[in-house]
Amino acid sequence: MLEKVDLLDELCTRARILPVITIDREEDVLPLADALSAGGLRTLEITLRSEHGLGAIRTLREQRPELCVGAGTVLDEWMLADAEAAGAQFIVSPGCTAELLRAGVYSPLPVLPGISSASEIMLGYALGYRRFKLFPAEVSGGVPALKALGGPFPTVRFCPTGGVEPGNIRHYMDQPNVMCVGGSWMMDREWIRQGDWARVQAVSAEALSLLDRPSVNESVKE
Repeated sequence: MLEKVDLLDELCTRARILPVITIDREEDVLPLADALSAGGLRTLEITLRSEHGLGAIRTLREQRPELCVGAGTVLDEWMLADAEAAGAQFIVSPGCTAELLRAGVYSPLPVLPGISSASEIMLGYALGYRRFKLFPAEVSGGVPALKALGGPFPTVRFCPTGGVEPGNIRHYMDQPNVMCVGGSWMMDREWIRQGDWARVQAVSAEALSLLDRPSVNESVKE
């Protein structure tokens, strides 16, 4: 588990923003991934919310090996096994169950379980998990919740997802227990439907540029 924690730290630190992708059409897989990659987002979470999820992971692993591709919305041990077989490099879940947490311990892949409470963190913590997805972040308390959780769980870090957008991304990333954030605002479904890949690329690049500006805390000091 310690090795998996290190893998997640490396993956999330490199990614900074984890795009949460739901594929509605098979033909969108490669151009969408290319647009995100051109904008600087090269670690992708492909959700299993649609019938194209597993196929998209296989396609990207085969045809875009330079990208880091994980499976999201993994709900049980069977979906975990399917994601492993498809070639996923990491696993993300929206919540956690005892069964899924145990399956994640034995999986060769690093698993980022979703939590929204201290009790759920403790379930994972007992099994060696130290990295979690806070979901849905804004509904679950947002930045104040992260600050509060930092007290009893000083070695735990999070990927807040759900309600994260350009207006609050820096507030999240300024928290010492946040390693990256997840979101989908750079992939408006209408843009994808119209094949406006240039806009996806531009918004992805803009999102990353927000993280290169002075932090909220630095601005206050100035």
